[in-house]
Amino acid sequence: MKLLYVFTVASLSLLVLTVPIQGAEKESGIVSSPPKSQIVNDLYPGLMTGVLTYAAASELPQGVLLKAGPLLIDDKDLAETIAGAPEQMRPKLEKNELFILEQVATTKLFLAEARIEAAQSGEDLSEKDEQATIQDYVRALVKNVKVSDEEIISFYNENKDSFGGASMMQIRPQIEQILLQQKQQEFINEHIRTIGKRMRVEISATWLKVQAVLAQDNPVDKVRASGRPSLVDFGSTGCVPCEMLAPILDKLKEKYKRKIDVLVIHVGEEPVLASRYSIQSIPVQIFFDKTGKEVFRHVGFFPQEQIEMKFTELGFK
Repeated sequence: MKLLYVFTVASLSLLVLTVPIQGAEKESGIVSSPPKSQIVNDLYPGLMTGVLTYAAASELPQGVLLKAGPLLIDDKDLAETIAGAPEQMRPKLEKNELFILEQVATTKLFLAEARIEAAQSGEDLSEKDEQATIQDYVRALVKNVKVSDEEIISFYNENKDSFGGASMMQIRPQIEQILLQQKQQEFINEHIRTIGKRMRVEISATWLKVQAVLAQDNPVDKVRASGRPSLVDFGSTGCVPCEMLAPILDKLKEKYKRKIDVLVIHVGEEPVLASRYSIQSIPVQIFFDKTGKEVFRHVGFFPQEQIEMKFTELGFK
């Protein structure tokens, strides 16, 4: 399995975001969620999978896109971030400003939480820069995440054909490291996704309405909106298990035409989508039900027989 190193520290974002935290040290705590009708995930189910999932759509001052306590992110911050990206990526980013806002907000809010945690524990951060503060916070959050023997054995059996005949004992350390990274990332992703439950995060309702339409103009969101179940495979060229999967996906696409949508995404051509869907290694197969909700995810080579068994299990057929 080929690993994708496309994220920054703890895979928090696709881009290296360097916009500084605005305002003084954040004061925060557990707060009640705003009314359901105002939550981004209620307005646009499944559109956001990160820190904006539980943000409240609110009327904010002109130019202000996000507010969380003293933290403000405005349209100038986004423009600076996009301008700092590689030129070839800018057109895609300009169509995905909602995603860029989520990335900028993730870095800032995660750092704010790290500082709050340090203050509550009495830790002195005066000698630490932002990167070190985030790294230490990540390590503290994932310190109890473990990989079981059963998970290692299962992963080996599912991906045996990709290991060039190596025995499980020969590659056990590599498998354990891959699985540990995946589980740690899943833990961090969920922690980030629920930040809006722990502090009040507001997003401009007017701006959100416009950007949500643009953000859904992509192949994945289009199949999710088709009214049919779908299987989306994230892969790349030069990846052995991806190339092994290619003919299988072609067969499935033909076999289940007009019943199940089968889509292949090249992560090198769609880095924004890869990041939006938290793709850490390839290939990854994501199963969506007919409402567009993710119902299952698999990492690595997936034999056709097992994919079709999963279709049956999920009620896709």
